[in-house]
Amino acid sequence: MHFFDAVVIRIAHMGSWGVVLFIVTYVAAAVTLAPSFLLTFAAGAIFGLWEGTLICYVAMLLGSIVVYGLAAPLAQGRLMQRLDRDPRVAAVRHAVVGDARRVMFLLRLSPLVPYNLLNYALALSGVRFKDFVLASVGMLPAIVMYAYYGKIVGDVAKLAAGVAPPHDFAYWMVVALGLIATVVATTLITRAARRAIEQQRIGP
Repeated sequence: MHFFDAVVIRIAHMGSWGVVLFIVTYVAAAVTLAPSFLLTFAAGAIFGLWEGTLICYVAMLLGSIVVYGLAAPLAQGRLMQRLDRDPRVAAVRHAVVGDARRVMFLLRLSPLVPYNLLNYALALSGVRFKDFVLASVGMLPAIVMYAYYGKIVGDVAKLAAGVAPPHDFAYWMVVALGLIATVVATTLITRAARRAIEQQRIGP
């Protein structure tokens, strides 16, 4: 975390080049599974609410695309083929692929599901790249909320020092929306997986 603290403070003093460093840092965090929430908060403090939201969304989208490029080929690898021999694993993977765009959108909508882990989980599930990218729109509500709180704190040094943003009504509304989205997505996957398992049992 100390590395990210230093990067965030440096970005705040780099002007236009700070945008480039911000995006590169976010992509690196996505690939390495490093915590990136400080960067999302800092986007509002450094760039303002709407510009920060746009820059952060582009950074997160690029980060997820890079992860997809690295992880998606592994979905067809020997390890995944071995795992698919278990009908339960195969059913869950096929369930995600079968209703991919809606399920991924709901999971992206939820701030309760870690962005970095979700990138790899979705890429390894074998979803199509087009659906993977389109579903990323679901990240916007959480990005706007975090950028807004970053703007409220307004001081990058305070954010880097660990000052927590206020948890007001808007925060809990987004958390509630994320919880509902997570429950719905989990229900859809569970139902689809159950159907797939039953079909495998009935089949030859």
